[in-house]
Amino acid sequence: MSDLYWLNDEQMVKLEAFFPKSHGKPRVDDRRVLSGIVFINRNGLRWRDAPAEYGPQKTLYSRWKRWSDKGIFARMLLELAEQGGATDTLMIDATHLKTHRTASSLGAEKGGRGRLIGRTKGGMNSKPHTVTDALGRPLRMFLTAGQRSDYIGARALLDGLPLAKHMLADRGYDADWYREALEYKGITPCIPSRKRRKTPIPHDEVRYRKRHKIENSFARLKDWRRVATRYDRCPKVFLSACALAAVVMFWL
Repeated sequence: MSDLYWLNDEQMVKLEAFFPKSHGKPRVDDRRVLSGIVFINRNGLRWRDAPAEYGPQKTLYSRWKRWSDKGIFARMLLELAEQGGATDTLMIDATHLKTHRTASSLGAEKGGRGRLIGRTKGGMNSKPHTVTDALGRPLRMFLTAGQRSDYIGARALLDGLPLAKHMLADRGYDADWYREALEYKGITPCIPSRKRRKTPIPHDEVRYRKRHKIENSFARLKDWRRVATRYDRCPKVFLSACALAAVVMFWL
């Protein structure tokens, strides 16, 4: 049996709505090309090492780069997650993903600015901030450099939060402004208080135990090698890799 990955008919039906219209010369086989893109991202291969069954390597990479620049993979995650049904509980967290030297090379004066790569105790990395549903399935993603505060992602994702009753987050999100913003949206924060808070704010400890599901989600996303290690210099392309992994594993 072949170890290659192929999208099935049901999955293609869900994805076809996001394909841009072809102008002029028709696109080559969408199933073949997208299956190859998934295979490369999941296995951490260089584009030049793509199996011949997926067609020309240049076609795979150009489709990947062009659709990433257009935000197509990010839109797949956003809209397929919305079609997945309402949730009464949201969870938010962030994780560090290591950056390969091919992505973090070149100094700022040669174009290194804006890559969303930062230095932490663990080395050079990037940080996807993610909101999931009650099952740990990603709904929204936002990318920052690794050293950026969790508050940056929380603020960026705030306006786009789906309707829900509860938000589970660790004490890194214990800020008055964030609690107030959630409550303004009708969402009850379930966030442990920071140790330095003079008057601790109680939270539902039983509900909070379910937060491990977002940690499980991150662990699964990191099974994709081009997610666990960032090889792409362009942040939009790397975020597309994270979104594509989430789509294939949780929403197809």
